Amino acid sequence: MQELDIVVLAAGKGSRMRSQTPKVLHTLAGKPLVEHVLDAAAELAPTRTHVVIGHGAQALREALADRNVTFAVQTEQKGTGHAVAQAQGLWGNGKVLVLYGDVPMIEADTLSALLDQVDDTRMGLLTVTLPDPTGYGRIKRDAQGQAIAIVEQKDASEDELAITECNTGIMAMTSAQLARWLPTLSDDNAQGEYYLTDVIALAHEEGTRVCTAQPKSALEVEGINDRVQMARLERAYQARLMHALMAQGVALADPSRCDIRGTLTCGEDVFIDVGCVFEGTVVLEKGVHVGPYSVIKNSTLGAGSVIDSHSVIEDTVSAGDNRIGPFARLRPGTRLGRGAKVGNFVETKNAEVGEGSKINHLSYVGDAILGREVNVGAGTITCNYDGANKHRTVIGDAAFIGSNSALVAPVTVGAGATIGAGSTITRDVDEQALSFTRSLQRQKADWPRPSKKTS
Repeated sequence: MQELDIVVLAAGKGSRMRSQTPKVLHTLAGKPLVEHVLDAAAELAPTRTHVVIGHGAQALREALADRNVTFAVQTEQKGTGHAVAQAQGLWGNGKVLVLYGDVPMIEADTLSALLDQVDDTRMGLLTVTLPDPTGYGRIKRDAQGQAIAIVEQKDASEDELAITECNTGIMAMTSAQLARWLPTLSDDNAQGEYYLTDVIALAHEEGTRVCTAQPKSALEVEGINDRVQMARLERAYQARLMHALMAQGVALADPSRCDIRGTLTCGEDVFIDVGCVFEGTVVLEKGVHVGPYSVIKNSTLGAGSVIDSHSVIEDTVSAGDNRIGPFARLRPGTRLGRGAKVGNFVETKNAEVGEGSKINHLSYVGDAILGREVNVGAGTITCNYDGANKHRTVIGDAAFIGSNSALVAPVTVGAGATIGAGSTITRDVDEQALSFTRSLQRQKADWPRPSKKTS
């Protein structure tokens, strides 16, 4: 099988983004632009992948440290031809595909079709026909319809500006072809830069045929230069994700008001209401219902679970048939047994809540293990932090914790025990015992209520 090298250009500053972050590290659907490109590239099973970096080089090295890529550095911004030349010597003796780190919606099938056209006598160029080609280089063809050159907007004549077939910048050729053409590029143009696009004319001059292909959608090849384009492509990308979900049978209240920033896997009969955000790796098993404006991150929610509105769930696993929210916050390390409930304005953290147990409202349960069928009353707090260390609270099966109780960890409440409302528990409680800490209630008859003084 012939070798394939992919060169991703990612050295630009992206000044129109008006940000200290390198443009290609801005995120689309929660992932840096350049990583979308690298993911598409990876589907082609390349022999090697090279990323040309410049502005923000160290940040890019760190962001892509886990990627199997090599880096080439473009210290001066002298155009795309100059950028590709920085990777010369890194590629082998096969095909070379040039991609752009700010074109995140490119699809592997499109690139594969382009590569299929490349051999010793042909190169491939991806073009797109646009109703408004302003800003794009135009594809110039001869009388036989063969592509013979790309004319940049600033160098184009009036007739050339009327052309609607545009250059995407994405091209493929053999390494031998590229080695012949790169040294002959000139910076004699309006920008004073070395255009990679000039290789089209060079190919034509030497008799190498320029074969063109087009993507299924112009969105595939749209680059990002400013915040407006960023927002537009974000919605387009989310629309693509939502279409895929609905094709799998997921019911969405409004596909335009849902965001996935990672991966979302759904079972049958899942319903997602408006305004929901899914981050990282999220699994919604069969029959899960997610209420409006909920945020779920790196979590698995078991079959039949219902998440009511405005709940925030992170690094949580639920066994199924759980009820969460509204306005619940489940923090990392929360584990819910089957049928467990975490209600409104409840916060959990590093907590195991047993099967059928309930924390229905206005409570904080952290660093705790709750058995089966535990009932935690409103306003209960596990006091897990002493100012230096975290301590654990253990509550046995079928224990009942009265409202407005404070359990000062480390402490164990035995199975079947009852904690009276308003108690502060600092010592272990035996099984089946009643424990409470209350001062004696006093009463004064006919007590005069204070009144405001008059001047």
